[in-house]
Amino acid sequence: MGETPRLVASDIDGTLLGDDRRLSARTTAVLERIAAAGTPVVLVTGRPIRWLQTVYDQLAAPLPAICANGAVVYDPDTDQVLRADPLAPELLAEVARRLRAAVPEVSFAVEIVDSREMRHEAHYPLRWDADHDAIRAVESPEELASVPAVKLLARAGAQDPDAFVQVVAGALEGLAEATHSSYSGLVEISAAGVTKAAGLAWYAARLGVAQADVLAFGDMPNDVPMLTWAGRAVAVANAHPAVLEIADEVTGANSADGVAAYLEKVFGVG
Repeated sequence: MGETPRLVASDIDGTLLGDDRRLSARTTAVLERIAAAGTPVVLVTGRPIRWLQTVYDQLAAPLPAICANGAVVYDPDTDQVLRADPLAPELLAEVARRLRAAVPEVSFAVEIVDSREMRHEAHYPLRWDADHDAIRAVESPEELASVPAVKLLARAGAQDPDAFVQVVAGALEGLAEATHSSYSGLVEISAAGVTKAAGLAWYAARLGVAQADVLAFGDMPNDVPMLTWAGRAVAVANAHPAVLEIADEVTGANSADGVAAYLEKVFGVG
C-alpha cells in the first residue's frame, strides 16, 4: 500500500465503537474529515441493516455499509441494497438438517429481506432484537427455511465460541461459511464464499480501488477474511487472538479510540 489509502473499511462493534457501543467524538470527527477530503469510508459488519441506524444517528452523514458478514452491500443515502448474496431455501434446509444432526440442542434464526427482518425458532434466545417489530417466531422448521436468508444464526446454550464454530464448520463441510463475532456462543452462517472479504472486494471494485489500496480495521474472527484480503490490516488491541495473529499492525483498543488514532496518523488529521 502507498502512503495514503484510497478506501477505509472498518468493523463496527468492538472496533469502531467503544465498549458503551457509542462512537466517540474523536472517531466521528476523523471519519467525517477523511470522507469530506475524498477518501471513501465503508462500514463492514456482521450487523443487519436494521441495526445500522443507531450508528448513523451518531454521524453527520451515514456511511455505506457491507452488512451480514459480506452478504449485503447497502447504500444508506438511497436506502438501496446494491448487492445481496443469500442462502437459498434449499441450502438453508440442508444446513439446518446437518446441524440438527450434529448438535441436537441447536436453535436457529434467519436474517431475511436483506437483513431488514428476522425470523427465529421459539426457543432461540433473543438479545438486542427482542421487541423489534420486524422480528417474529416461526411456526415450523419448514417456515424457517422458506425464503432466502442472508445469514443463519445458530445457538446451542452456553458454548465456547471458538470450539462451537469448529463443530459447525465441520458439520457443514464447505457447504456454507461459519464464523463468529461475539463471546456469547453465537455462530453466524453465510452462503459458501460469502465473507466480509468478498463483500469488500466487490465494493472496492465498484469504486475502482485496488486491493492494495484498502485499509481495514477489525477485532473478531469474522474480520479475518477481510483483514487477510486488505492491503493493510490493522487490529485493535482488544482483538481476538486470531485477528492479532494475522494483522499487519495493532492500534489502540476500541475503548481508547484506536481506529481514530491510527487514521489521524495516516491521514494527517486530528
